[in-house]
Amino acid sequence: MTKNLNYGIIGNCRSAALISKTGAIDWCCLPEFDSSSVFAKLLDDKIGGSFSFITDDAYNITQKYFENTCILVTTFSNGIDAFEVLDFMPRYKKEGNAYHSPPEIIRYIKYISGKPTFKVDYNPKLNYAIGETEHHVKSDFLVSLTDKEKFDTLFLYTSFDKNKVEKSEEIQLTEDGYFLIAYNEKIFKPTLRKIYLELERTRVYWLNWMETTPTYQRYNKEISRSAMTLKLLSYEKTGAVLAAATTSLPETIGEVRNWDYRFCWIRDASMVIKVLSELGHKRMSKRFLQFIVDLIPNKDEKLQIMYGINKEKLLTEKTLDHLSGYNNSKPVRIGNAAYQQRQNDIYGILMDVIHQQLVNFSTDIENGEELWTITKGIVWVVNKHWKEPDKGIWEFRTEERHFTFSKVLCWVAIDKAIKVAEVMGKKAKMAKWQLIEAEIRNDIYINAWNDEVQAFTQSYGSKDLDASVLLMEPYGFIDAKDPKYMSTVKGIERELSNDGLLYRYKNVDDFGLPSSSFTICTFWFINSLYKIGEERKAKKLFDQLLTYSNHLGLFSEDIDFKTKRLLGNFPQAYSHLALIETAINLSKVTEEEKVKHNMAE
Repeated sequence: MTKNLNYGIIGNCRSAALISKTGAIDWCCLPEFDSSSVFAKLLDDKIGGSFSFITDDAYNITQKYFENTCILVTTFSNGIDAFEVLDFMPRYKKEGNAYHSPPEIIRYIKYISGKPTFKVDYNPKLNYAIGETEHHVKSDFLVSLTDKEKFDTLFLYTSFDKNKVEKSEEIQLTEDGYFLIAYNEKIFKPTLRKIYLELERTRVYWLNWMETTPTYQRYNKEISRSAMTLKLLSYEKTGAVLAAATTSLPETIGEVRNWDYRFCWIRDASMVIKVLSELGHKRMSKRFLQFIVDLIPNKDEKLQIMYGINKEKLLTEKTLDHLSGYNNSKPVRIGNAAYQQRQNDIYGILMDVIHQQLVNFSTDIENGEELWTITKGIVWVVNKHWKEPDKGIWEFRTEERHFTFSKVLCWVAIDKAIKVAEVMGKKAKMAKWQLIEAEIRNDIYINAWNDEVQAFTQSYGSKDLDASVLLMEPYGFIDAKDPKYMSTVKGIERELSNDGLLYRYKNVDDFGLPSSSFTICTFWFINSLYKIGEERKAKKLFDQLLTYSNHLGLFSEDIDFKTKRLLGNFPQAYSHLALIETAINLSKVTEEEKVKHNMAE
């Protein structure tokens, strides 16, 4: 089975890095997630730049995370000589409520046994490898710099011989050592003792963070790793949540479905926050709500579908033609033109999160008045625009349609707004909004249901099926045991399932029929099977899907139908939030319940 995305992710809620199965840093942007890359071998084998360890063929290389942390451990051993590389980005609480999260990567080299030797290939290429990056050995560090298009620098501090590092000469390990990659020059020279302290403080931070996360009867390991991955995709400074840590990893090798996902989609982020809130991570929820409050300063300002992580509204898309792309899949894009699209579903998803926060934390909610103002504004926007077509959840770049999912989420916006009004004691608003809710609900039942297909279809008047319609039940629009929902689930299984993996849809779009499955859709399908009573089939498909993750339990956006190779941007927040939801549902299925169900079958 071919899976080239065998990477681990490390990070500190400011930036992140991807480290290969053999310990090479092949992707990192500094000082922040959406900055230009300093290592980008992921997007160009020849000129992208990386930081790797070279050992002879006798060394076996294995990789894992320290349990309940985001510290990645890569072990090199030939049976006699052995050492470990402990990779992390420092993060821990300082005095007060501030966090220490510098734009740095630490590679702690732990001596294990024998006389291990290695060479270092340290080759950063700043500013997306545009132009040359020069490297100079100084008394305290190696400095890399570029002045092509823009000036930028990167510093490497190490306990090893800097000249041997720079020339990639052999180093024999006799004791612990370190490499510290820093975006800023250090005021105080690092020492091994200080580096070890950073390691321990970061380890304790993650252990404390995971202590908040409940344990489950089943799939606890998968839920925990997914929760930490979602945390790594959150941006401390503003409360934004990224869709993924990368740009331009293709949905299909050699094709052009390559997008920059280092931004905050309101839909994706809201779904992430809802899941993490259910796991007890209240602070993240509050910070995301503040992010939203800050984005809507005027009562008549409409929400974009996505923003920059520092609340940027202009996300101009351009291509980096000098990079060959992942497995030669061009183009490499930075920015994302989809920010200009209209997608009516985002209001319902956002209202769902606002309602959840008010219900869960009603006695401890900040910005209550602002959230009520936003709620009224959302109802006003939805009431004015719900009858209009849009681009839909899948961001069709051509025609707009009356997508069923968008209509359902417009209904969700009003339904949750009514519930918020109830919490706030606003009875007059409740009565007024209930009329809008009924109108949208009736419109969906009349226009989204197709008698011939016996299913709710992708858009009004269409015969095409769409996996997003499965979310009608989780969002409360329809009961799982309603014959129309059950028939829709069965129809989607017949039409869109391919060896247990789901197409988003099969009708012709801007790019043709995809050869890969959108991972979140398979999770949605498994959830829907569980909800309609097919628990055994749901568990079987879920267990099968988990085997398609990489060696560390991480998922990208897509899975190739034939090879089961991971494709698309990585790691994908969408995939991991859906994994958590599905795992929690299936962990509720007791053995006794399964026996009863099986006997009934």
